[in-house]
Amino acid sequence: MPDQREAGIAAIELVVTIPVIALFGWAIVVGALFTLAQLSVQSAAADAARTASLARTAPVAQADAHTAASMTLANQDVSCASTDVTVDTGGLQAAPGQAATVSATVTCHLDPARLGIPAGRPMTIQASVSSPVDTWRSR
Repeated sequence: MPDQREAGIAAIELVVTIPVIALFGWAIVVGALFTLAQLSVQSAAADAARTASLARTAPVAQADAHTAASMTLANQDVSCASTDVTVDTGGLQAAPGQAATVSATVTCHLDPARLGIPAGRPMTIQASVSSPVDTWRSR
């Protein structure tokens, strides 16, 4: 038979343990959502760079890269408060036969509420990727 001094100890342990376990589970979910957002921005940057490397002119490359990045983020259900796509199109000016690359940088300002964080400033996630330009394509 349990001692009278130990009566109610299990209830106290439960009251102390449940919030700790819930907080730990919430931290795991937030970390996973942030990692998925980072991977999505990386994928958007890769799509933007590849799309831009196929363009013939710098203005077309910039427009195509922005469209590709926006579509990738939308397809992966990442809702950025704002998205910036910067493309370095210097490689498009390279002479035929010369190796060149086009780089794209995608910056996503993510609302913390999308990650399960109730308040805070937007988080910035950024990724840069380079893609080769076809060496023998016509300019």
